[in-house]
Amino acid sequence: MVILSKLEQEYLLRTIESGIDLADLRSLFLWTQGPLQALLPHEALLCLQLDGGGNVVRSECLHRAVLDGAALDLLARLGAQLAAAWRAGPCLPAVLDPAAPAGQLAGCLALLRESGFDNVLVHGSAALEQGATLFALFGLPFRPGPRHGHFLQLLLPYLHMALLRAPGRASSQGRVEQPLRPLSARELAILACVRAGRSNEEAGQALGISALTVKNHLQRIYRALGVANRAHAVARCLELRLL
Repeated sequence: MVILSKLEQEYLLRTIESGIDLADLRSLFLWTQGPLQALLPHEALLCLQLDGGGNVVRSECLHRAVLDGAALDLLARLGAQLAAAWRAGPCLPAVLDPAAPAGQLAGCLALLRESGFDNVLVHGSAALEQGATLFALFGLPFRPGPRHGHFLQLLLPYLHMALLRAPGRASSQGRVEQPLRPLSARELAILACVRAGRSNEEAGQALGISALTVKNHLQRIYRALGVANRAHAVARCLELRLL
C-alpha cells in the first residue's frame, strides 16, 4: 500500500485537475512538461496507441529537445518492443533499469541502452474497443519503483483519454498558437539559460544583469507565451522552434 505525503497529494491533485480537459498534443505536451514533471520527472514520454492485436498504430514522443529521424525511429522500435513485453506480463507498472535489469522488460535492455536513457517506467491500459494505450517515461532522475508506478497508475486515465482525443501531428500542423508578441534577443537568451537549468542568479551572472531583472523578464515572457512557469515557457519555445 502506498501512502502519499501531503506534498505528493497536492502535486497529484494539481496534475489531475489540469489534465482533465487535455484534447490536443500541444496541451498534452505542456501538461507533461509542467504538472506531470512535478510528480514524475522524466526526460521523454512515449505515448503509444495499440490495436486489438497489440500492434502499435500510433506513436507520439513528447520531448523537450527536437529529436532527429534516427532517434525517433529508435524510440518507435523500442516502444513496440516495450509494448509487446508489457502486454505479455501482468499489465502492471513495469520498470527497466540498465543498472539492474530484471523483470518482464529485460528483453528490451539493448534498445534502451542504445537510446541513451537511464531507465524507463511503463504502464498502459487493458485491451479496449476504442484502442489500448501504453505510456513509457524515459530518463527519470532516480530509479523508479512501486511508488512511481502507483503515481502512473493513478494518472493513466488522463493520459489515455488525452492521447485518444488528440489529433496526430500531421492533422495538427499549422495550428500552433503564436506568442502575443515576438520575444526579444534578451528574453530568448534568458530562456536558453532556463533551459540549461540555471537559476535566476546564475542566468543574471551569465548575462550581466541582476537576478531581479531576470525575474522581471520571465514574468513578461510568461505573459507573452501564455504560460505559467519556467518549464511551460521552455516547452512552448521548443514547440515554436524559438530555441
